[in-house]
Amino acid sequence: MNSKDKNERLGEILSELDSTIEWEYRYFRNRSVIIPSRKEIVRLVKTFQQLMFPDYFSLSSNEGRTRAEIIDDAFISLKTQISAAFAFSAGEGPVDTEQLAYEILSELPEIKRMLIKDIQALYEGDPAARSAEEIILAYPGFYAISIYRIANRFYKKGIPYIARVMTEFAHEKTGIDIHAGATIGEYFFIDHGTGIVIGETTTIGDHVKIYQGVTLGAKSFELDENGNPVKGTKRHPDIGNGCIIYAGATILGGTTKIGDGAIIGGNVWLTRSVAPGETVVYNGGNK
Repeated sequence: MNSKDKNERLGEILSELDSTIEWEYRYFRNRSVIIPSRKEIVRLVKTFQQLMFPDYFSLSSNEGRTRAEIIDDAFISLKTQISAAFAFSAGEGPVDTEQLAYEILSELPEIKRMLIKDIQALYEGDPAARSAEEIILAYPGFYAISIYRIANRFYKKGIPYIARVMTEFAHEKTGIDIHAGATIGEYFFIDHGTGIVIGETTTIGDHVKIYQGVTLGAKSFELDENGNPVKGTKRHPDIGNGCIIYAGATILGGTTKIGDGAIIGGNVWLTRSVAPGETVVYNGGNK
């Protein structure tokens, strides 16, 4: 292939790519000039972790900088990303991005207090844990929980795009998929963690332990007149305080409630509610 043929063929590829722009305008709600930066959102996550636990998390881009400089830079970046995220929201009015950025940063102390309780639950619940420091530095469960607790604040502030990027970054790094919209109480324990899925409308009480491969998911979806899933409905289970859910268990449905202190054995498939204190074990495929 000579240089002329190569350039012509590559030009044809670019033309075909450009031909999809009309479809993009029709399908996407809004094609903003500014779009949220995944790279910058991930950097913000890591910066928040560094601000909360400076002895254990660091970023090379923050080396040699004071904490005051780091949080000021995060504030500026946060305003930009919030502005970009809201550009995707059709019908939204003016948004005070500066106030939202301040509100989110002001919640970091409370997020840290929650995470310290999670560290305590992990240390006390895992006989292999040698120290709290080990949990912060090495446990994928804590890493995923720390990002979830940050992302959940964005979700509650009506910024789901940023929240989703954050939790999917955690998913990518740990294999643990916690939707930012889930409601999770204090002293949350995840051991091993690989393959855990926690859906958007799940609620989890305090002092709950979950092991690898657990799914807290949707049983079925309500459909609209076009056969598409209706958004915004309660689809995922409620888990009470003090429950233990062992590896590979699947609990489905928005009306499924697991009572306080219940124990769900490994590989159990549940689409019904469980009474407080009840133990459910796998029995040849029977519920």
